[in-house]
Amino acid sequence: ALFYVRILAVPWLGGAGAEEMTHELLWPNFQAMWPLTTTPDGTTTQAMPPWGLPFINTIILVTSSITLTIAHHALVAGQRNKLLINLFLTLVLGFIFLGLQVEEYIHAYQEMGLTLDAGIYGSTFFMLTGFHGMHVTIGAIMLTVMFLRSLKGHLTPDNHFAFEAAAWYWHFVDVVWLFLFVSVYWL
Repeated sequence: ALFYVRILAVPWLGGAGAEEMTHELLWPNFQAMWPLTTTPDGTTTQAMPPWGLPFINTIILVTSSITLTIAHHALVAGQRNKLLINLFLTLVLGFIFLGLQVEEYIHAYQEMGLTLDAGIYGSTFFMLTGFHGMHVTIGAIMLTVMFLRSLKGHLTPDNHFAFEAAAWYWHFVDVVWLFLFVSVYWL
């Protein structure tokens, strides 16, 4: 939806590749630029800047991937304390990410006028970052289960596929965030 709007719909409404009067009929005074911070009824909002909470959250998620990788290597090496410490740090970072995302949403709604009703920019922003937040929550739950299993000694250097599956999921969610950070916040 984000790329469709940015690459096709906005230029089309601006008159590119279409009849010159299209935007005058559908949306008088339309300005073909992204992000669309003005809705057809004239309501304005602000775009979420990348270098505040979104950048901090990016650092947090990248760091969480590092601590999870250290935990994985500790598990394979049979270093239980190192595993538990780094897996716990990964969980803390994941929950900090979620807390900061909530803080970002509060800021967007209360101070920027950026809401789900703020046109296509608001709806794509919240759809993409909200679904990502849901996946971070799922990953944090999976890693919490792995932490509890690690505390009980269920995972061993030879028997830890569940941990690896949860770690793969977490790393995938982190990579998706990098893509979202660039495409939603930065570009």
